[in-house]
Amino acid sequence: MTLFTLFYLCIALIIYILAIPFLFLLTFKQKYQHSILRRFALWKNPAFEKKGVWFHAASFGEVRSLKPLISRLDSVINISTITQTGYEEACKLTKNSRYLPFELLLPFWIKKQHALVVSEAELWYLLFLVAKLKGAKTYLINARISDNSYKSYLKFSWFYKKIFAQIDMVFAQSVKDKNRLLELGAKNVIVNGNIKAFQEIEVTRTYTKPSCEVITLASAHKGEEALILKNLKLGDNQKLIVVPRHPERFDDVDGLLLNYAKKMGLTYHRFSEKDNLESDVVLIDCMGELINLYAISDIVILGGSFVEGVGGHNPLEPAHFGCKIISGKHIFNQEALFSLVEGIEVIEIENLNSDMKELHGTKITSRTDIEPIVKVLT
Repeated sequence: MTLFTLFYLCIALIIYILAIPFLFLLTFKQKYQHSILRRFALWKNPAFEKKGVWFHAASFGEVRSLKPLISRLDSVINISTITQTGYEEACKLTKNSRYLPFELLLPFWIKKQHALVVSEAELWYLLFLVAKLKGAKTYLINARISDNSYKSYLKFSWFYKKIFAQIDMVFAQSVKDKNRLLELGAKNVIVNGNIKAFQEIEVTRTYTKPSCEVITLASAHKGEEALILKNLKLGDNQKLIVVPRHPERFDDVDGLLLNYAKKMGLTYHRFSEKDNLESDVVLIDCMGELINLYAISDIVILGGSFVEGVGGHNPLEPAHFGCKIISGKHIFNQEALFSLVEGIEVIEIENLNSDMKELHGTKITSRTDIEPIVKVLT
């Protein structure tokens, strides 16, 4: 064990002890009830039983993007994740799904795997180190370093060099990402695009297209619904469908939409209470319906882009159906995907109503090839 690793373990232990009271409080929040004990106490979260290809992805979108890749592999598939929605999606892909434990617990939890494949920016030192020590080949896929985070990475480049020393191969989203990764010590870097561009887009439930213009506010984050509603004047022949990003916010968004509908003289209902799209304003307070709604949408307002810190969301899904797409300017996490779609309107929020009149349909101009990743894993 190196001196750095020993020091890192000591710091992780201190953080773990100090965090215990906060972790206890988080167990009372719905968002974390299912994950806290599993991640920090290994409760009902055993190590993977079988040796195979182990994928780790942080949350729902990253896990979902793995499906086409996993479908091409003839191996035992293990998946770890961090969020509850990510875990639920992982369980659809394999019964060998787990929550990734806190780093301090990884040396006791990780068993030998053929390969560890980590998605995007999940750069955990002990995750790569322990997996490698136990015989796994290590890969980072869909790797990116956004403009917003680049300076922070550079400040701690000495630390990231330690992490990249444990990673055998990196698949980057763009040439810009490759150059930044090399600067931080990555080796064997291949530019392969964003694997979300290879993702299968499937309608699981068919809705009848309303006779009016359908506007869908998709994957909205805290503060975005209020911002959109403040700047949106819904016309007589328009319907607004709102799909919040996180389930724990459904009740808060319900209050916002109820007040908006009353103020504007519109009808409103929650989808969980009335399973249709008849009202002028509808809150989709369930998971898994967004793609189905894209299929009947005329205009999609992509959330995660009107507030700082999120970095946008995947435009390929609404573009698949030729929807007119509006986005805010904060898209630093999705630049590679935005470059694949023609016709997206990036706006200032105060211009929402006027810009909406000038929209054109979108189309996907190219796709990503995942075969290079498949090749190294088979």
